[in-house]
Amino acid sequence: MVRTPLTEDERERGLALGRMLQRARGTRSAAQVALRAGISLDTLRKIERGAIATPAFFTVAALAEVLDLDLNDLADALATPPVRQLPDRLAS
Repeated sequence: MVRTPLTEDERERGLALGRMLQRARGTRSAAQVALRAGISLDTLRKIERGAIATPAFFTVAALAEVLDLDLNDLADALATPPVRQLPDRLAS
């Protein structure tokens, strides 16, 4: 199966998602968050640095639950163009 290359917008959203998740993780270790979310540490690191620009919905949902993030806030923050003002904890 040949994968369709990501667009520049998809890559940028992937980077933005990674930054938001990393910020929300704060001082918690990546290993602790990955374990609680049921994903591998390597997967979390790739998402945080944007190497996995379009992670599966259930992966994002699991991370949002562990990090106490609202999925609607994440979706709004990653919408193009932005739907509304970002909550302070998600803003750059």
